Amino acid sequence: MDNSKTVDKNVPQPKTGVMDIATYVPSKSKVPADVTLHKLSSNESPIGPSPHAVAAVAESISKMQDYPDGSSTQLRNAIADVQGLNAENIICGNGSDEILGLLATTFLANGDEAIFTEHGFLVYRIATLAAGATPVVVKEDDCKADVDAILAAITPKTRLVFLANPNNPTGTYLPIEDIRRLHAGLPGNVVLVIDAAYAEYVRRNDYESGIEMVSGNSNVIMTRTFSKIYGLAALRIGWAYGPRPMIDALNRVRGPFNVNAAAIAAGTAAIQDKVHLEHSIAHNDEWLLKVTTALEALGLKVTPSVGNFVLVHFSETAGKTAAEADAYLTKRGFVLRAVTGYGFPNALRMSIGSEEANLGTLAALKKFLS
Repeated sequence: MDNSKTVDKNVPQPKTGVMDIATYVPSKSKVPADVTLHKLSSNESPIGPSPHAVAAVAESISKMQDYPDGSSTQLRNAIADVQGLNAENIICGNGSDEILGLLATTFLANGDEAIFTEHGFLVYRIATLAAGATPVVVKEDDCKADVDAILAAITPKTRLVFLANPNNPTGTYLPIEDIRRLHAGLPGNVVLVIDAAYAEYVRRNDYESGIEMVSGNSNVIMTRTFSKIYGLAALRIGWAYGPRPMIDALNRVRGPFNVNAAAIAAGTAAIQDKVHLEHSIAHNDEWLLKVTTALEALGLKVTPSVGNFVLVHFSETAGKTAAEADAYLTKRGFVLRAVTGYGFPNALRMSIGSEEANLGTLAALKKFLS
């Protein structure tokens, strides 16, 4: 973007790329005052956090005068124990968003390129531009990442490839064989970032979160989050598993106390509560199928999803647009996510919520479409 005619050189200016960033717009959460809010716009857990995580937070706030452990040692050890990993290969962050930003800051410079797919997470573009690098967007194949298209976009300037698996907002995924083929085609100096924020929800035999890929290679890193299935979105906890040299580099860039004490305590308790995790998985398994089946019965197209949300497409030929549906639902307290910014101007993303929220949304959509 050429700002040469409008830039005042007598005042501080952000570096190249920053003003090309479209400000991230969170999902809305307001409805008319006289209706009950059912927020299905942020892929949050309808089950909520583990009671053990809640108790851990309550205990942690009695020591608010103390700085947290700058290395998140307790949390990294808990993750390592549950996942069967080496804690030295784990870094924790203020949400996985921070880690994605750290990866861009660490491995991208002015003139470098980062690749991601056309319906990929908006943070990939933000992190790339903020680092002064160039985003390279490749087409998907029917809402699914296209390995050949990604490989065709590789140039000598490529330094990062961001791949959400499963992807948000589409809910699609790549089988592990496709991930291996993608990695095999990358130069050794290109980092493959596997963003597995929704890994715990996937029930497919050909899916792997990325742990195996990291363990066997020097240029792969996997990011994860506690915001989704663990129900800790408010505390902002993310982590990544990567080769030791890569983790060492990221630790040199991150802030010294980037994860707060309450988050460390809650994350540690949450990942150890397997009963609560299985309860959350079971709820999603049941309602993902029910919601998808019901939406398709209404005549709506639903992109097959393995996450905790569905992408619902509306038909302009039938005179029913996503914007109209969004307004209709919001007026009745059901808030879904408009995904125009992701390249879907006539679709809404619906998170799997509580039974009441799911059934209420489906009933409201039936009336809207009738």
